[in-house]
Order: sequence, then structure tokens, then C-alpha cells
Amino acid sequence: MTPSATGGAVPKGRSRRNFAGARPVMDDVARLAGVSKQTVSRVLNDHPSVRAETREAVLEAMRTLGYRPSRSARSLASGRTRMLGVISFDAARYGPASILTAINTAAQEAGYLVSSIALDTADHDTVVEAVDRLSAEGADGVIAIAPQLWVGRALADTSVDTPLVVLENGRDVETQLATGDSRAGARKATEHLLGLGHATVWHLAGPTGWTSAEHRLTSWRSTLRTAGVEIPEPLVGDWSAGSGYDLGRRLAGRPEVTAVFVSNDQMALGVLHALHEAGRSVPGDVSVVGYDDIPEAAHFLPPLTTVRTDFAEIGTRSLRLLLNRIDGSPEPPRPESLVPVDLVVRDSSGPAPTAPAPSQLS
Repeated sequence: MTPSATGGAVPKGRSRRNFAGARPVMDDVARLAGVSKQTVSRVLNDHPSVRAETREAVLEAMRTLGYRPSRSARSLASGRTRMLGVISFDAARYGPASILTAINTAAQEAGYLVSSIALDTADHDTVVEAVDRLSAEGADGVIAIAPQLWVGRALADTSVDTPLVVLENGRDVETQLATGDSRAGARKATEHLLGLGHATVWHLAGPTGWTSAEHRLTSWRSTLRTAGVEIPEPLVGDWSAGSGYDLGRRLAGRPEVTAVFVSNDQMALGVLHALHEAGRSVPGDVSVVGYDDIPEAAHFLPPLTTVRTDFAEIGTRSLRLLLNRIDGSPEPPRPESLVPVDLVVRDSSGPAPTAPAPSQLS
């Protein structure tokens, strides 16, 4: 062995200059550290059987040589590809897009690459084929961002043994391990408006079949029932600002409407537009509360009161849950499964008008 310019030794027959054109490999690290290639492999995979001084010697050899383990080397050492699959639906929406970003960030920090499949319109067979494809590509595990109820049913029919985590579906305890607490969010929004003195709260719901929409609708209704107030017939939108505007025009024409809880911020934007166009002030005549707290919500006119969902936590928690399943580690305790939400009060909600119009809830 000959000394290097930094005081470390370089394998005989090699030099630092050679590494500019010939990347050092695992054999070089093993030779410099005086250990076997298998020991280097164990260090790469953080195996508990490696003694601390041996681990440090291998790490020092890596630093001296400028060694960076290739993905193939890690795969051979661990029997894993270090690749995860993600299946997303309606990925252009703020929530799914934010979750996907968080998953990618957390996966990168954990040393994984992510292969994503975005399905715009997906039937049962397409969902199953997506899981099969990722499994065939060697994904160590798969996360499915599945906000629609039927997607969960399709995923239940997959036959691969690849570890799978389903987000946002929320039909059972397992899928709630990484899901925002939509029921609590709807309750907080509705109670906030009732606490401001409004006789009741109208609701613009998300589309039928979406888990979060159904949870918010159910919680809104039960909160009004508990409060002993009249329950208006909900209006159903499609998550877009356009549908919020169209349905908002219907609400704007009803003088008894003084408070509206909207199932997402994009539809709430449309409602604000419709109310402004009809000459009804917000919050003087009508209070509006949205859901999600998209980045633009604070810049609506007026700034939107909304329920904030921690999508980054949902993505990070789902990645952690998947890695636990890949490793066979214990899963989080069930009582802490749902990701908490917060009500963010801004200028779009205020006290009920002093002389509200007579109720016409028929």
C-alpha cells in the first residue's frame, strides 16, 4: 500500500489520479479497509453485526477513495432494488400532488428512487395492471394514493406479494394509518360557523365516491344534527372552481344562506366569485369556509378561512409505513393513525347577519 496525498493509503496498482477515469469499486474499499467484500456490503446496509471499529474503517476507506455505492451494488448486497412504486389518481389536484412530492422527498432521503404511474381515468383492470407492472419492475414496495372508494376495492384484488400501502381510501383501520382526519376537519369548520351565530350551515360537497368527500359530508351532517339545527340539502360539485361557481350562483340566489362549508378550496374560490357577482358580501352577508389550505387560499378576496391538511406528513408517514412493511417492522399504534387537521381562520368567515332572512330550507 502507498500513502495518498491526504494521509490515507491507496490500493496497490491504483492511484487517486486513476479514480478520475475509473470509479473505485467495492473490492477497492475492502482491500483498503483490510476486510472482506461481504463486510463492506454489511456496512452499506447498516447490518448490526458489524463492530463499530470495523464500520469506521470501512467508512474511512470510502471517504479516502471517494467511493459512492452504486444502486446495483446495494441491490446485490441487500436483495432489494431500492426502488419504490407509486400509483396516483387525479395527480393534478393539490392534495395528491403534495403527497406525491412528500413521498419522493422522503424516499430520496431513505436512499430510494420512485417510479410513478399516474392514472387519469382508471378502471378496475388498469389499477391491477399498474400494481403488476411496478412489481415486475422489481419495486420493493408500492404506495397507492387512492382517494376513490372503488380504487381500494380494485387494489384488494391484486395477487402480487409486494408490500402495499393505500392512502386516502380510509375504508378500514389499515388505510387510515396515513390519512388526513376529514371528519374532524368538517366538524371544526361547521362548528366554527355555528359558533359565529349562523342558524345553519350549507354544504358544497365533493363528488360521490370520493372518501374524503363522503367523510366531510357525513361529519357536516352529524354536527348539524348534534347542534339541533336544520340540515339543508347538500350540493355536489366535482372539486373544480367552475363547479363551485355554478353551484355558488344557486346559493347566492337564496337569501337564507348565510354560511357555507365547501369541501375544497378550489370550489370555495368559485363560490366566492359567484357571491361577489351577485352582490353578496363575504363575510358580511355570507361566510365561507374551504378545505385543504392551498397556497393561494391566503390570497383569495377575502382571504379564505379553511381547514389545513398536512399533506407532507401524510406522504412522509406513508413512506415510513411502507418501509416498515418492507423490513417487517412493527406498524404504528392504531390510536394515532389519522393525521390531525387545523382550522385556519381568515377573513371569509364572520358573525351572522344581524337580521337574517326567514329560513326557506325546503
